[in-house]
Amino acid sequence: MHLNEYQQGALRTAAPKDKHNEVFHLLLGLVGEAGEIAEKAKKIVRDQDSDFTRWDPEDLKKELGDTLWYIAVIADHFDVPLEDIAQLNLTKLADRQQRNKLSGSGDNR
Repeated sequence: MHLNEYQQGALRTAAPKDKHNEVFHLLLGLVGEAGEIAEKAKKIVRDQDSDFTRWDPEDLKKELGDTLWYIAVIADHFDVPLEDIAQLNLTKLADRQQRNKLSGSGDNR
């Protein structure tokens, strides 16, 4: 499946763009889903001595899928195709790698 196909599929279950406060709702949903992933990771650190091999891959796929849904729908609100986001990100990271700047902090490194 291509990312833009996924995005179009995700939109079939999204609220209308003109729904009051919808972008805010979507942003809170994205943060909430990312928080769920972090919470599960925290429990692996706390209860399983950071043994991430114990993370249930099916559960992880579901949670990552939820975050992907929010990203796809938020991007659509701003008329940005997911494939554009993915390509831009890979280009940015390749540039940082070429300049030996993968580590560190700051958006424009």
